[in-house]
Amino acid sequence: MRIHTGIGLLACSLIGVAQETPSATTTNAPPVGEAVAAPTTAVMPLIQYVEVPLTTAIDNLARQAGINYILDYKVPYGQIGPDGKPQPQPTLSIRWENLTAEAALAAVLNNYDLQLVADPKTKIARVTRKDPAAPDPLVTRIFQLNYAGVSNLVAVVQSSLSDKRSKAVPDIRTSQLVVVATEKEMIGVDELVQRLDTRTKQVLIEARLIEVSINPKTKKGIDWSGTLEKQNVTFGNGLMTGSSKTATKIPGDQTTTTLPGGRTITTTPRSSEITTLDTLLGSGGLSLNTFKGLTPNMGFLNADGVSAALSFLNTYAESKVLSAPRTVTLDNTPTIIEVGQQYPIINVTAGTQVAAGGSSVSYSNLTVRLEVTPRISADNFVNLKISPRILRLADTPTIIVGNAAFQTYIFDTRMMDTTVMVPSGNTLVMGGLVQDDVRTGNTKVPVLGDIPVLGNLFRYDSKERKKNNLVIFITPTILTDKDYQPAQTVFLKTSQPTKDSVEGDWSPWDTGKPLDWSKPEPLKWNKQPPTFDESLVAPKAP
Repeated sequence: MRIHTGIGLLACSLIGVAQETPSATTTNAPPVGEAVAAPTTAVMPLIQYVEVPLTTAIDNLARQAGINYILDYKVPYGQIGPDGKPQPQPTLSIRWENLTAEAALAAVLNNYDLQLVADPKTKIARVTRKDPAAPDPLVTRIFQLNYAGVSNLVAVVQSSLSDKRSKAVPDIRTSQLVVVATEKEMIGVDELVQRLDTRTKQVLIEARLIEVSINPKTKKGIDWSGTLEKQNVTFGNGLMTGSSKTATKIPGDQTTTTLPGGRTITTTPRSSEITTLDTLLGSGGLSLNTFKGLTPNMGFLNADGVSAALSFLNTYAESKVLSAPRTVTLDNTPTIIEVGQQYPIINVTAGTQVAAGGSSVSYSNLTVRLEVTPRISADNFVNLKISPRILRLADTPTIIVGNAAFQTYIFDTRMMDTTVMVPSGNTLVMGGLVQDDVRTGNTKVPVLGDIPVLGNLFRYDSKERKKNNLVIFITPTILTDKDYQPAQTVFLKTSQPTKDSVEGDWSPWDTGKPLDWSKPEPLKWNKQPPTFDESLVAPKAP
């Protein structure tokens, strides 16, 4: 048995010998008698053997790769046979370029059904025959990911492994992917990781949201609804307020009675006070006292008064909301732009015999929301998935539930979902989110309102229009490396002050603390407060 080590002498580089002599040529090979310390990943420009014995080529390549190995006794090449003579072995003639010594050694062994089995304990590999029934050995490799997410890539790698023993394990903390697979599978995994672990492009989204609202109103005429729509006429006691007192005497003359004993008693007829209601509840109205002349003689006939509303007014309201947000997002990653306000909604819970009632406040977004998902396509185009939405408060009606009035909310929603293709740097204009609400109203007194000219005194007309229009401008731009500029800052290099100078910068005129007269410094009554140096945190433009 022969033992070969990777630090032995190279004795197979024979150059310039006769053609009938077997020779081997490897570039970067050390001279005879010099130790080998080449790294295993060094690429050799040329590896050439001409009629070299197999064991000699294995020894040469193992030294170049820095591998300590031992030749298994079951391998007959170069061994002493029963007859006491060396067993014959094949000769090798190859010429390879730009290949590592380790890869060349693996190719040579595989060609003669040999394999290199590593021993991690002794660090000495064993060259032995392959077992035809044995599965391919598994190797472990760790891939350091630079851009791709480990959780996303592990599913793709796992689906590409065909051997049931192979697996891919993510390490989220270090963004590394551990793959255990065969050599053949590892070649495909290596190529797959290189293709997928690339830097994701970014897209600049510039949006301009313009919302215009117009609300003209006009009201003209005389509204008789207060008089003719619900005229209340009642008879009885009530709907009156105020009082008046009237003193009346009961009919009869004054009488004098002389009692026995000479005592005299004078009787005077008594007077009576009567209280009557004389004013109708509210302002105006008509009332009639039925104290006299009707039966029963204590009743009131009440009726609402005459009420009319004169309107002759035009109103006009216009508002314009302009927003110009800018954001940067990764390719195929959604970005959301939302502009508006949050409207408070009070939720009231009625009380019961078991639990007390209460109220809570929630908020609804009365905003203009724009969600954009860019996807970079070929020829510098950007595929945009756009979803604009507008949410506005329409009305607040009152609903009666269980003899209790509750105020509810009605919201107007306008939204759209579309996908377009836009060249990088070009602007897409979106419209169509228009809401035009026109309302007209007419109120008149029958017959009287139809009289020419004079009928205007008995007619009331109103008109109102609410028009909202939203126009969206979107400009996607694919960012390149030249679009980024390094910012210069000295904030981290600036030492923090060891003394607080706020008190010293405020004069006795500005502070409420008593003046310390023991300090010899002159009084600075007009000293200005300190100013903030923005250059410490805000980089200057190049």
